Amino acid sequence: MPNPPEESPGAATITGVAAAAGVSRQTVSNVLNAPHRVRPQTRERVEAAIRDLGYQPNRLARSLRIRASRMLGYCVLRGGDDNVVHTRFLHALTDAAAERGYHLLLFTAPHGEAGLPVYDDLLAQRTVDGFVLTDTFKGDVRQKWLADREVPFAAFGRSWDEPEHGDWVDVDGSSGVYDAVAHLHALGHRRIAFAGWERGSGVGDDRRSGWARAAADLGLGEQPSAEAPGTVGGGADAARRLLDLPAPPTALVCANDHMAIGALGVLAERGLRPGRDIAVAGFDDIPAASLPGIDLTTVSQPLDEIGRTVVRLVLDRLDSGTDPRPADSAPQQIVLRPSLVVRSSSAPAPQEEEER
Repeated sequence: MPNPPEESPGAATITGVAAAAGVSRQTVSNVLNAPHRVRPQTRERVEAAIRDLGYQPNRLARSLRIRASRMLGYCVLRGGDDNVVHTRFLHALTDAAAERGYHLLLFTAPHGEAGLPVYDDLLAQRTVDGFVLTDTFKGDVRQKWLADREVPFAAFGRSWDEPEHGDWVDVDGSSGVYDAVAHLHALGHRRIAFAGWERGSGVGDDRRSGWARAAADLGLGEQPSAEAPGTVGGGADAARRLLDLPAPPTALVCANDHMAIGALGVLAERGLRPGRDIAVAGFDDIPAASLPGIDLTTVSQPLDEIGRTVVRLVLDRLDSGTDPRPADSAPQQIVLRPSLVVRSSSAPAPQEEEER
């Protein structure tokens, strides 16, 4: 069967019609599908905008709901240290989808706009009913591209741009780092540094803001920080720079666990004891964080809950849940709070306390 014609880059969208008519996307959808629900004057205004813009309703997205494949597309990241977190999320997502009678179709795609043809091909072939997105970032084009085509999707990671598009679930990284700083402060630390990746990353900036906010709230004044790649090597480099300061920190909060593990390696090089000479905390609670010899204090993300919630959101968009929502209803944005896991990298083990 031939593929449906592709929508041209400049094609009118339901969002554009809504803006031109001064109404919501839901109202435009009602005019197209249930005009009796819309007041005559509003309906005429929307119909005029449809004619003026030459809007053609996307039949492909609607056909997906009729000819369901019971598959959700999930783009697997290529490389990167964050793959450990995404692998754990993938397991949670698979279990949650199976409970609702769905499966995941894994695929890879180039980063950014270059990957859109892969999504387009999966839709054209009717291979998937919708998508689960991860690794969202500032300037991510996927949310708007899918929303404009009325394709059901939900994301693990917020839409960082204005206006926001689509449903998403994210972790409150700022509050998680805030809790880590408050924990270190309660232990008596007053020089608490931050090692994070370069500014401009939505996730990284969110976590950095928690450190800055906690330092201000706790009256710590200006605190040192260092920027580096979010890798073990990057964390080691950041730790060396911070420890070489004239007044080095007594505690270090890192943007992720890989950086924190790199920092622990530097402490070992210099004969410094984690939790006694300098405290270290990370973020993500990757499996390596609990290994003997690392025992890293970190912030844990509720990945099982995230997986269940993302599946619920995208399947509700497909009108297949027990409490379905119209495809054009307002996006749901859910922020979940992480939890602090305290280990010996930020405080001596009990027997060490007794020896002091």
